[in-house]
Amino acid sequence: MKRPALVPGFRASGVHSGVKQGGLDLAVIASDEPATVAGVFTRSTIVGAPVELCRRRIRRGRGRAVVVNSGIANVAMGREGRQGAERMAAWTAEALGCRASEVYVASTGVIGEPLPLERLRRAIPEAVRRLTPKGLSRAARAILTTDTVPKIARRRLRLGGTPVTVAGIAKGSGMIQPDMATMLSFLMTDAAVDPMVLRGCLRDASDHSFNRLSIDGETSTSDMVLLFANGVAGNTPLRTPRSPGVRAFGEALGELCEELARALARDGEGATKLLTARVRGAHSAAEAERAARRIANSPLVKTAIFGRDPNWGRILQTVGAARVRVDLERAEVRLCGVPVFRHGAGLGAAARRRAGARMRRPEILVEFDLGVGRAEATLWTCDLTYDYVRINAEYTT
Repeated sequence: MKRPALVPGFRASGVHSGVKQGGLDLAVIASDEPATVAGVFTRSTIVGAPVELCRRRIRRGRGRAVVVNSGIANVAMGREGRQGAERMAAWTAEALGCRASEVYVASTGVIGEPLPLERLRRAIPEAVRRLTPKGLSRAARAILTTDTVPKIARRRLRLGGTPVTVAGIAKGSGMIQPDMATMLSFLMTDAAVDPMVLRGCLRDASDHSFNRLSIDGETSTSDMVLLFANGVAGNTPLRTPRSPGVRAFGEALGELCEELARALARDGEGATKLLTARVRGAHSAAEAERAARRIANSPLVKTAIFGRDPNWGRILQTVGAARVRVDLERAEVRLCGVPVFRHGAGLGAAARRRAGARMRRPEILVEFDLGVGRAEATLWTCDLTYDYVRINAEYTT
């Protein structure tokens, strides 16, 4: 029995181009039909040439493909960088037989280094020749930098009785706190969705997944998420936010993005644990997110998680520094489900021992009920380890 394409109407590939010393480092994902495209991008004021190119092209809301290299980010290279991004798109378009304006470009890796354009010129046609409906796993590997494993997710749903697929890949282990790291994600669906609806669904999905992710509190120059919808499923097109099926499509897309975001956090640079920071009982959604983000980004909390130290004082300290409203007499802190602070006081050595024992698990849940309202927020991150320091101390050397 033949294994079906991951998403009907899409093909992908991953090849070695020579941008990196070894392994796959160039990916192409292409739709067999012209597709609707939506994107979200870094809000950093310093961005790479590929982000500039994609921001311009996304305004049309149409496209056929994306070409991605890993190893060099194509950032802060001036005119040379802009020309390099344009050439990558043009070479891909020529090999695919489409217009250059239909091709998007992404690059990830070291900042301030020139792309080896001659190597890419030779490799891009080879990547297009190797496109296959089953090639997404190779593409997922080709976009990695310091990641240790590829990230792929898939969802199936029905829109008006029509089977539809949504799938995607993502990369990013460090320099991650997307604001819309190095974080890239490429999503695709065979559903028929108009550009306005696709943009709204992607923004909402990103806000509740990728934008709730932090490895080290740093926002990359190269962050982008692109979503292609080619319509080959044959469903009644989703033309307005009120079209039947938009909610189901948005929920499936959101679940997919959350799965990818959690996978990115789990594979953070040097990480040994996935940390979920959940804040409840906040006065407002904004204060809940601010408190959760403080927990997720605190070096003191993250190193305590690495050392399996149930130090709830670190959690109180960093949430207090967020200047959110807290009623300590009604507040509660839980580590891996174990209450360690409640009603203004710690719950003693026995509670700490129980929490410490559970902190040996690969997934850690930190919960803080602020005791002043009903708003809540969740962020995903990882622990801070010796290896994170080693990886980033030697990143270019």
